[in-house]
Parts: sequence; C-alpha cells; structure tokens
Amino acid sequence: MPSKPLSLENSFLPEEPLHPRGAALFAQVSDMLDGRPNDASVVEEGLSGWEGLLEKVGSELYRIASMLLGEGEESVGLIENVVTNLDLTACHDHADARHQARLALAAGAIGVLAKRDPAALAAPPEESGPVSCIEDDDLDSVGVTPAELEQMLASHDDRRLRDWLEGLSGTLRVIFVLRAVAGLSSAEVAGLLAEHGGTAAQDWTSDAVRSTFRQGLCGLTSQLIHASVAS
Repeated sequence: MPSKPLSLENSFLPEEPLHPRGAALFAQVSDMLDGRPNDASVVEEGLSGWEGLLEKVGSELYRIASMLLGEGEESVGLIENVVTNLDLTACHDHADARHQARLALAAGAIGVLAKRDPAALAAPPEESGPVSCIEDDDLDSVGVTPAELEQMLASHDDRRLRDWLEGLSGTLRVIFVLRAVAGLSSAEVAGLLAEHGGTAAQDWTSDAVRSTFRQGLCGLTSQLIHASVAS
C-alpha cells in the first residue's frame, strides 16, 4: 500500500496523542488559577498525583529546546520560563495549551539565538531561495518513504537526528526543528522568526520557510539513503 503523503504546509508529523488524563490535569490546574489565593500545600497536594504526566510534558519541551539551544541549563531555564508565564486561562483546552507552550518555547529560543549572533537567522534574499530535491509533497521521488522519515523524527532515541542537526546552519536547524519536531506551520515559524529573530530576520515569509524546510528534508533523506545503502 502506498505511503500517505506528508504535508509540507502544516504539521509535518502526526501529532503525538495527548495523554488520556491530560484534559483532567488541564481542568484541575485551570481551577487553581481562578484568581483566588491558594495555599501552597493545597496546590502541592492537588498536583501530587500528576508527576508522571508533568514529567512527560517537560520532556517533550526539553527535546525541542535542546535541539534548538543544546542540552543543559539554558534549555532548562527556557522551559521554566515558558511554564511560569504560560496563561492557561487563555487556552481552550489541553491541546491548545501544548501548542501555545511550543509557540512560547520557539519564541524564547529564537530570541536567545538572535542574541548569540544577530545575523544568524537572517532571511534569505527574495531571488535566491535554496534549491530543493523535493517538489510539493513528493517524498517518494527522492527514494525515501514518509514512514521512514516519521520513524526517525519521532524516535526518542534520536542521537542520529541530533548529530545531523548539529551540522546544519542556525536558520536551517531552527526551521527544521520547529516544523518537523514541534509541528508548527510555515506561517507560524515565519512569524516567530520575523518577530523574535532580530532585524535581519524581519523579512521571513511562509514561502521562504517552506523552501528552507524542503532543503533540510533533502539533506535528511540523503542521510537515510546512505545509511540504508551502508547497511
């Protein structure tokens, strides 16, 4: 049976299923944020049964942050800032809360990268988009199935992916991680880069993000093909 084409426009991978108790946790935490003061012991007791789920949420955010900024205290601090400042009362449900957390994480990471190197996230000139080996959604044309890419990107044992990401330019790595791992759309990534990436990044567009993302996919598919031949 032919593989179902992957979308290069919206979420690249099928979203990881939400935890079955996520809605209950979201409801309980939202109740605690009703504007009334809560005793610390009451809050601690209310969250005591959610350690496993909270750890899962944190690990998902850390995976994304560490791919963008590297492993260590900087990524941990970014996650702490996102969790502290996320307005759960403005979120429709736990799925929206996860998405808003990823948007906030991406904004923070882009801001950090822009401070490290103000030119690192510069938008490409309009007339010089990168050449891509992928046209539209036709991944099969380069000899790799969507299932093979999904397996590598969704794997928790992702050292090969991280090693590959470390060899990318800053812009290509940011766009690839936010599109392929965080599941943000081209429009969302373009907006984040333009708003938080500094003066040089203000001209990012959805089309430019899409083109750069295809360039990253070409590199990753090439790696998968070479690994397959070698084995």
